[in-house]
Amino acid sequence: MAQGSSHAHTSTPHRVAVIVDEGTNPFEVGVATELFGLPRPELGLARPLYELTLCAPAPDIRMNHGFFRLSGVAGLDAVDSADTLLVPGRPDNVVPRAASVRDAIRRTHARGARIVSFCTGSFALAEAGLLDGRRATTHWRWADSFRKLHPKVLLEPDVLFVDEGDVLSSAGSAAALDLGLHLVRRDHGAEIANAVSRRLVFAAHRDGGQRQFVERPLPEVPDESLAPLLAWAQERLGDPLTVADLAAHAAVSAATLHRRFRTQLGTTPLAWLTGERIALACRLIERGEERLDVVAARCGLGTAANLRARLRRETGLSPSAYRRRFGPAPGEPVGS
Repeated sequence: MAQGSSHAHTSTPHRVAVIVDEGTNPFEVGVATELFGLPRPELGLARPLYELTLCAPAPDIRMNHGFFRLSGVAGLDAVDSADTLLVPGRPDNVVPRAASVRDAIRRTHARGARIVSFCTGSFALAEAGLLDGRRATTHWRWADSFRKLHPKVLLEPDVLFVDEGDVLSSAGSAAALDLGLHLVRRDHGAEIANAVSRRLVFAAHRDGGQRQFVERPLPEVPDESLAPLLAWAQERLGDPLTVADLAAHAAVSAATLHRRFRTQLGTTPLAWLTGERIALACRLIERGEERLDVVAARCGLGTAANLRARLRRETGLSPSAYRRRFGPAPGEPVGS
């Protein structure tokens, strides 16, 4: 993994600092708190996964539209001990951030910490000079403004999030959850991320390349929800399922199924099926399964060679490197 990643078996929590600026969106601060600031007793871990600190450029901060005011938090010097710095968005994006905020972002990045933006927080990262020549995203509504203000950034306005290793950005506010769970998965593996997503009652893994804007029309009769089909397929990932099989089980044509996946999930049936198989492969490796042919068979990826290629493309790691990073520690009981 890239800079800023932490290992699931390290002895100290990964330190996350969140800059709360004038006008910051409270929802995104809440997402950061939910993902990185709460204890996880259900995981049975000896220590927290993360240590969260809120910091601000002033002692009293008025958040978006004055619905909340924040006081009594750390100053911006708190970023100097962070492993990850998170910058939420705000509505007045054409107004530059304060010099103190830009400086805090720059110096945190300069010493090698991971920098993350939620929604229009990418404007702040661009103002600090971190995104020139790099891929990034932001809320679709602000894409044109972003391009005009920051033409050197390789903006991808139609994705959920972009992972550039040491600098990551998410699209609209809800996509902050997708990027946050991606970070948990990157830091601690699929098993932990899946447990956190269950706590949130949220989809465990949506690939960053999925569409940012997903149409959700009012359901017609009969119900066209994909939920029953997804649950059915998840129980049969080891079977040689095809898109035709999914369509047959849903009693619709392949074209209709494709349209429903695009409308409801922002992806294709094949991409969803492949993503679920890779996530299952990661969980099996994390539980201690070392036989790649067994992992490939159980998750429906066919061969060990295909598993290696898919896992490397998804995580940037070979199966052996993934096992060293996220598998059971020496002496730790192997899961089922």
